Amino acid sequence: MRAILVSLLAILMPGLAWAGVVWRGDFETGNTSQYTRAQQVSADRLQVVTSPVYQGRYALKATVRQGDDPINSSGNRNELVYQGYEKEGSEYYYRWQVLFPQDYPSVKTWQVFTQWHHDGCCGSPPVEFFVYGEEIRLTLTDSVTPWKTALVRGKWQDFILHVKWSPDPAVGFVELWHNGQRVLSRYVHATMYPGDGIYLKMGLYRSDTVQPVGTVYHDGFVQGTRLEDVLPPVSQPTPDAGTSTPDAGTRTPDAGTPDAGTPVPGPDAGTAPDDTTPPIVPTSPPLDTGATPPTLEEEVPRVGCSSAGGSLWVMGLLGLGGLLRRARRHARHMR
Repeated sequence: MRAILVSLLAILMPGLAWAGVVWRGDFETGNTSQYTRAQQVSADRLQVVTSPVYQGRYALKATVRQGDDPINSSGNRNELVYQGYEKEGSEYYYRWQVLFPQDYPSVKTWQVFTQWHHDGCCGSPPVEFFVYGEEIRLTLTDSVTPWKTALVRGKWQDFILHVKWSPDPAVGFVELWHNGQRVLSRYVHATMYPGDGIYLKMGLYRSDTVQPVGTVYHDGFVQGTRLEDVLPPVSQPTPDAGTSTPDAGTRTPDAGTPDAGTPVPGPDAGTAPDDTTPPIVPTSPPLDTGATPPTLEEEVPRVGCSSAGGSLWVMGLLGLGGLLRRARRHARHMR
């Protein structure tokens, strides 16, 4: 009997995959203590606020004024840094929300709001989200922009990014959901530079040529190993008492085509960004185009463990329960 139970558990355990979260940076501590450090010229540039918020009680308000340069580098910035130490070959899902107020500046240059930076000193981040003019863009290594959409002000923008971290262009990939719709299927491309690590930066980092004050709100950052891990229910956003009215409503995203001929954010250290970057030429097309993207609810059943592992585990528990009942009946008959 004991041998049967051991064999059953040995079969079941490899398939068991509980949902889990690797890290949260959602500001629900009421401060920025979830992050490794801050790069800001003063405390009023990165503030934890209670309105507007997308989920929970708190969000981050990031403000940049022309001349803000806390690390004596290129561009102007105020950003939070989280050292997640993603390793080559690791694979994660990241979810977070961003709100651009009604007065967010429109300029034909780069304004980065979320980036996964490399440990090296120079060059553009291997994965970054930024505003250029009236567009939101995702850009990867080699200045490839596989996705962009129209900038919407006054509404929360919900992002889920799935990344396989690798400097190998045949191994690394990204996948993106925007406001509940998958807008970029698995896009195979390098997501790291050889020999470099990866760390997260969020807030606002932009060209030093931008003159108007820029403010952006961040909320709800969560990192997990599976899509299910980053999909707990979230509360409806609360209206802002200020100049903008946040709205969690979804919109039809513009999946678009890879960009081919507009500037991308320049180096993050040492040299000034170049707004005459050569045309962007994608190296790998999305793998599944043409079909209507499913919603998150259609793609991911809300379960506590993976579908394969969960089903096997449930069946195993039922079988194990039956074995235990038979063992108890046999023991009573032997008394």
